[in-house]
Parts: sequence; C-alpha cells; structure tokens
Amino acid sequence: MTSTIRDLLIILIGSSLVSNVVLSQFLGLCPFLGVSRKVETAAGMGAAVVFVITLASAVAGVIYRFVLVPLDITYLQTIVFILVIAALVQFVEMVLKKYMQGLYVALGVYLPLITTNCAVLGVALTNVQKNYGILAGIVNGFATAVGFLISIVILAGIREKMEHNDVPQSFQGMPIVLVTAGLMAIAFCGFAGLLRG
Repeated sequence: MTSTIRDLLIILIGSSLVSNVVLSQFLGLCPFLGVSRKVETAAGMGAAVVFVITLASAVAGVIYRFVLVPLDITYLQTIVFILVIAALVQFVEMVLKKYMQGLYVALGVYLPLITTNCAVLGVALTNVQKNYGILAGIVNGFATAVGFLISIVILAGIREKMEHNDVPQSFQGMPIVLVTAGLMAIAFCGFAGLLRG
C-alpha cells in the first residue's frame, strides 16, 4: 500500500514538473503558444486540457485493458485513442458553449485543436508503453495535464507583463515568446533533482 502511494506520488511529481509535457517533451506547443496571451484564457484552456486528458486516460485505459487486450487487437490502439479523444473534446466544447460562453469564444479555434493536441494522445500512448494500470494511467494523465496548466499559465502571466516592457523590434511578437518558453524549459530542468535519491 505504501509503495503504491509512493509510486503514484512519483508519477504525479514526475509527469507534472520533471517531465513537463510542454517544456521537456515539447508536446502540445500549438495551444501553449497560441492561447497564452491572457491568464484567464490560458487558465480556461488548461482546465479544459486537464479535464480531457484525465478523462481520456481513464477511458483509454479501460478500453485498452478490457477490450483491445482480450480481443488481441492492440494494434488498433492509436485509432481508438484518437476516437475517444475526439468524442471527449466534442463533449467539452458543447459544455463550454452552453455554460461558459465567454470562455468558449475566447478559446476560439484552439478548443477543437485539443483533439489534435499531441499531448493528449501522447499521454494515452505513454500509459500503454509504461504498462501503467488504470489508476496509475489516470494519475499520469492528470499530472501531465496539470503540468500543461502550470506552464501555460506561467507563460501567459509573463506575456502579460512583457506587454509593458521595451522589447527590441526584432524580438517583438513570437520571437520573445519562444525565448521565454526556452528559458522556462531551462528553469524546469531544476525540478529533475526532486526525484533523485
């Protein structure tokens, strides 16, 4: 029991901070760079990604374990995972459109892009490759999504502050954002010491 909790904590810290999906694995860069202009929008996108990745990890884990493996059709895992993710994103889009109209409009085209966000599919495939059980897969998915949320909100906060700075002409716009993201990736390397020893 204690080792299970310890293992889940290691997955939680490792996936959210040490192996951050955006800053260390470079997955999910499109929404990371596109929706990080304002903190509110970034937080909304991060929350949607947390919901989708966590739910996709759970559903994909159950389907893989109880359908694909017993029927010996694991070669279909990528197609099945993409279908699960697409259905979940459609669900999130309908909920946001009905109950959070402002956030739905602010996210715009980036909300359907969660379907093609390689981070979501990457988590489902990582859970299979690392032989995670359903609970460990859900924890990995949640932690990965929280890591995405942390990084996109930090970048959005920095971008809001940079609007008031005197940035050289050649660095204005996306170049300074990419430099900032690179510096964040270097900073997140410092978390690697958390899991040693």
